[in-house]
Amino acid sequence: MATRTPQFTTLGCRLNSYETEAMKVLCAEAGVENAIVVNTCAVTSEAVRKARQEIRKLRRRHPDARLVVTGCAAQTEPQTFAAMTEVDLVIGNSEKMQPQTWASLSPDFIGKTEPVQVNDIMSVTETAGHLIDGFGSRSRAYVQVQNGCDHRCTFCIIPYGRGNSRSVPAGVVVDQIKRLVDRGFNEIVLTGVDLTSWGADLPASPKLGDLVLRILKSVPDLPRLRISSIDSIEVDPNLIRAIAEEPRLMPHLHLSLQAGDDMILKRMKRRHSRHDAIRFCEEVRTLRPEMTFGADIIAGFPTETEGMFENSLSLVQECDLTWLHVFPYSPRSGTPAARMPQVNSAVIKERAARLRECGTKQVTSFLSRQLDTTQCILMESTRVGRTEQFAEVQLPIDQAEGRIVTARITGVTDARLDAIRV
Repeated sequence: MATRTPQFTTLGCRLNSYETEAMKVLCAEAGVENAIVVNTCAVTSEAVRKARQEIRKLRRRHPDARLVVTGCAAQTEPQTFAAMTEVDLVIGNSEKMQPQTWASLSPDFIGKTEPVQVNDIMSVTETAGHLIDGFGSRSRAYVQVQNGCDHRCTFCIIPYGRGNSRSVPAGVVVDQIKRLVDRGFNEIVLTGVDLTSWGADLPASPKLGDLVLRILKSVPDLPRLRISSIDSIEVDPNLIRAIAEEPRLMPHLHLSLQAGDDMILKRMKRRHSRHDAIRFCEEVRTLRPEMTFGADIIAGFPTETEGMFENSLSLVQECDLTWLHVFPYSPRSGTPAARMPQVNSAVIKERAARLRECGTKQVTSFLSRQLDTTQCILMESTRVGRTEQFAEVQLPIDQAEGRIVTARITGVTDARLDAIRV
């Protein structure tokens, strides 16, 4: 069945979701019709496989629609998707943010434009942060402040999909957040590919901490500010100051740790050591005792021995990590790690399961410590919300979505806190 209004499928990260919202606006302004747009992820080979699977499924459901593929996988593997009979058009990550791309695609664009529009992402020097005023639910909005990455971790394909690091100027970010707060959002989340590199390409090279302090000073009516995944080794003094002194900066940090063994970290080409990670968590908790940490950890990186894996496993306790994102390693063609001696796939799967089990225990322990505490909860729906530390909470009586309520924690049910208003 044909669809007149463009439909979008988003795979991968919050930044992709942000960019999908921007593409919806661009398509509407250009008058694009009868199109299916798939915004892909390339973080793992499994992500690319799922993208291809989703494309085939969408084509079966919408045989008459024009199918457009974009996103990181389209950027890094354009010919892979161009060769699929289901695909009409492949657009790169830079091109998808350009109004002229979509203007050239309406109303019946296929046959009137090049089937592959993917240019050199490394030549891109600006973000498209001005395109939309964030996105999200009624409770929180996500604001893109940075894109791309200058680092070259040996396992990661993302720089080749996103390009080099580039920042949205602080004034643009502050103006966006002011408009979002005026629209009633009580929580803003700053997003990016390599968030702690924000500012390096701007005049005077400000740091992420400078941006956070400026937001909190310039938008006094903003109740809650979060920052998404960060590289702990790049945290600057002003961000540490904000963590210590600014209660409106939420006590939850997600760390890009990846491993807990120094040799594996070196082979990953990471910039921190095991000791650096532990020291950072200890320092931050000294300044902000209620701080909780999430982390990305890869299981089964090439050459990883059982002893090396045990170092990653024990890092969870030594850093007292709560929210784990566990990634079973999968080789990405074109990355140095793909050419290293690989770990057996069954071993990778088993190690990932052990990490997840450890993560489950950490969550259970954390939630049990919240009993009888009083929490400020941002309602994501009428009965479910999040604490400042990002724990999910259920209340027995309907609340207004987007409102911050005070409640006492009374129990734990299936990895979710129970609470009653006070």
